[in-house]
Amino acid sequence: MEKKKILFISSWFPNKIEPTNGNFVQRHAEAVAKIHDVEIVHAIGDFNQKQKFLEDDRTINGIRTCIIYYKNSKNPVQNFLRRMQAYKKGYHKMQKPDLVHANVMHNSMLFAVYLKKKFKIPFVVTEHWTALREVNRNRTPFITKLIAKIIGNAAEKILPVSGDLEKGLKKIGITTEMKVIPNVVNTNLFKPVIKSGSDFTFIHVSNLIPRKNSDKILKVALKLLSKGYRFNLQLGGDGNIDTLKDEVKNAKAEDRIEIFGIQTIAQVAERMQKSDCFILFSDDENQPCVIAEAFACGLKVISTNVGGISEFFPENAGILLPKVDEEQLFSAMSLILEEPKNESVSLLSQYAKDTFSEEIIGRKFSEVYENICKNKKP
Repeated sequence: MEKKKILFISSWFPNKIEPTNGNFVQRHAEAVAKIHDVEIVHAIGDFNQKQKFLEDDRTINGIRTCIIYYKNSKNPVQNFLRRMQAYKKGYHKMQKPDLVHANVMHNSMLFAVYLKKKFKIPFVVTEHWTALREVNRNRTPFITKLIAKIIGNAAEKILPVSGDLEKGLKKIGITTEMKVIPNVVNTNLFKPVIKSGSDFTFIHVSNLIPRKNSDKILKVALKLLSKGYRFNLQLGGDGNIDTLKDEVKNAKAEDRIEIFGIQTIAQVAERMQKSDCFILFSDDENQPCVIAEAFACGLKVISTNVGGISEFFPENAGILLPKVDEEQLFSAMSLILEEPKNESVSLLSQYAKDTFSEEIIGRKFSEVYENICKNKKP
C-alpha cells in the first residue's frame, strides 16, 4: 500500500486551554501515522492572548502538530473568520496532503470544504458529536445541523464512531456514504496485569461534566459502603473535584474512596489495571474510549445503555442499565461484587485488540483513504 500524506484537522483537539479535549482524535491520528505520513493542524481562540495569532508548531508523539491560537472575542463572526485565518496559516506551513481527515462537523470543518474547492483535496470526516445523535435532533440548533449537513455532503466519506450516530447524521440530511469506525485504544498500554490486593475496585474516569453523573456514582458507592459492602472506588478526571472530595471527607470514606484530578493516558491505564470494574453512568454518549480502554485492561463494565455503547459491548462484558437510575446502579454494583472472580479478562482484552487496537483502526482508515485516492486519479 502506497504511503500517503494525510492532514488531520479537528474542531476539538488537545491544547493548552483544553488539554484533554478531543484526545480521541489525536489517538486516531497516531494510529494512522503507523501507516501513513500524518500532520495535524488545529485552531483555537484564547481570550487572554494579546497577539492576534500565536503559533505552537512541534512534534507530539512523532507527529508534526501545529496549533494556531487566535485572539478570541465576544463576536462569533469575527471568531469564525479568525479561526479560518488560523487554519490557513497552519495549512500553509504543512506539506500538501493527498487527503484531509476532518473531525467533528462544527463550523471549523468548513475549512475542509474550502481546501477541497480551492486545492481539489478530498476529505473524509470522523464524527463524534453527541449533538448530532438522532435523540438530540430537536435540541440541537438548526444552524448547527445545517452546517454539519453542508460539510457532510461535501465529504467523500463520513466515518461515525457508532451506528447510532450514523442514523442521526442521515436524519439531518447527510447522504454521503458512511462507514462506522470506532475510537482507538493503545492496547500495548491498556492491557491486563496481575493485580495485587484482594479488595474489589470500581473506577470511573471522565471529564466530570454534569451529564457524566459522577456525583450519583459517588452517592451510590457511599450507600453500598454503609450497607457493609467491602470495595474501593477510584473516581476522577478532568473537572471540578472539590465537591466530590468534600463528600468523601464528610462521609469519612477516604480509606475506601479516592478522588483524583486530571490524568495522563498512561496514568489512566495504570489506574484501570489496578481496578476490577469500570462504571459509566452518563445521560448521553457516542462510543466512549474509556469503555474500550476498560475492556482492553480486562475490566467488566457497568454503563447506561446510551448512544453506541451496546454496539461494542460483548457477551459477559458487564451490565447495561436502561437509564440513569441510582437504584439500578446500586443493584448492578452489588451484583458485580457478589459475582465470583472475573473469568473473562483475557476474552475482553482480546475483544478490545480485535476491535479498537491501533493496527485494526489504522488499517480501516487506510482502506478508506486508498479507495478515495484511487478513484481521484484520472
